Amino acid sequence: MTQDFWLTSGWHLLARDENGYMVPTVDFMRAYFYRDEIAPEPESCAAELALHQKLAEDPFASVVPTDLFEIADKDVVHNYQAVLRFRDFLSQYNSLEDAYMAITRGAQIQFPPLFVEQMAQIILRNILDGVTDPLQVRAAELLFRDQVVTLDDGRIMVADHATVQLQIGMQKLQGDDNAGNETAIDILATETADEYWPRSDQFNTSVDMAFTQPALDGLARVMEKWVSHFLSLSVRITPMLQIEDESWAWHLGLDAQATSILNDLYQGKDVDDARLRQILCLFKLEAESGFAPEMQGKPVYMGLAMDAAGVVRFKPQNLLMNLPLATQS
Repeated sequence: MTQDFWLTSGWHLLARDENGYMVPTVDFMRAYFYRDEIAPEPESCAAELALHQKLAEDPFASVVPTDLFEIADKDVVHNYQAVLRFRDFLSQYNSLEDAYMAITRGAQIQFPPLFVEQMAQIILRNILDGVTDPLQVRAAELLFRDQVVTLDDGRIMVADHATVQLQIGMQKLQGDDNAGNETAIDILATETADEYWPRSDQFNTSVDMAFTQPALDGLARVMEKWVSHFLSLSVRITPMLQIEDESWAWHLGLDAQATSILNDLYQGKDVDDARLRQILCLFKLEAESGFAPEMQGKPVYMGLAMDAAGVVRFKPQNLLMNLPLATQS
């Protein structure tokens, strides 16, 4: 049975073009102006109310400096500027995917990274439409939300970083002296995985990403779909325990920590045990075609690591820019 998920992402408000890419609509953009950070309040000034009405009627309407500077609440002005810069950036491209690839290739942005993460979530929602495996969808959260790691008796439990921090904050407000030592994040396993669907927008479940676990396999499938969607490249991604290849020719890190560690290993540098333990997952990526001639038939090794604070910050753009492609897609 097909399930819906990530309802608050705004995915339902976009249209699909002939390539299956997501095209921002008036309704999609209008929703940003009704978010709590921007929606008027009873005490809002006349200038703020006028601008909001203008953009509610036409979210792509031109905004002149005086429309903003006459607003009394300067925090609201700051929020409007961020959304308008995001809107104007999207307007330069045919689809959300084209805009995301432009950022990946170095296009300068003048809005917070949160908007880029939201783009990644919407694109993933598009890619995963129709997927029935909740563990695969939960694993996809790594591509747009930071995760905090707990290592326990061979398990690699990942939970949403923002959710954990919120729980800790609530505990402290309630006077819990042990706040920060323990949080109550439900663990998804095969037999309980369907609990994910009704709470997908809460980001309040954890999964085990250890070798052979279904969530790790789910992450591999998500990455395959991500590469295929953007690069029209069919790849096979396999989790692995260690790299044992005397002909190791190419690798990429899925985050800054893994990139640094794999680079040092590839160059034959000494990597101490503490850094090695930061590597959580290793993968082998293979493609039958589409790689540069010197990489034909050779695997690309990939790693995912946590930082010193135990946080994973996945960079999905690395999968799009650091493969040894025959030609740029």
